[in-house]
Amino acid sequence: MTFSKSRKAGLRLGMATAGMLLSLATAAAEQVHKLEIRDHRFEPAELRVPANQKIKLVIHNTDPSAEEFESYELKREKVIPPQSEGVVFVGPLAPGEYPFFGDFNQATAQGRLIAE
Repeated sequence: MTFSKSRKAGLRLGMATAGMLLSLATAAAEQVHKLEIRDHRFEPAELRVPANQKIKLVIHNTDPSAEEFESYELKREKVIPPQSEGVVFVGPLAPGEYPFFGDFNQATAQGRLIAE
């Protein structure tokens, strides 16, 4: 079976549109959760997230110094400059608790994700 040039172009356009819609649906399904670093502490210190889903953590550092979000259990680390935001993707996570800490202020910057 042969297709005309316009039919082939229409098929390509349809496939590209389907791909874009799939990407948008995936992005819409992504869970976004926010953390704030204030006075060398994470707010909230305990963050509940849905289990078995990819999570986007948006971390806003309001402090005048940098902080490093770090978690051995999540296998993530990210330096967040002062007065700025950083993004960390994790998951999908099995149900459970996942501690994290601020590497530059370990005595005070402690928190945990609870996947349920």
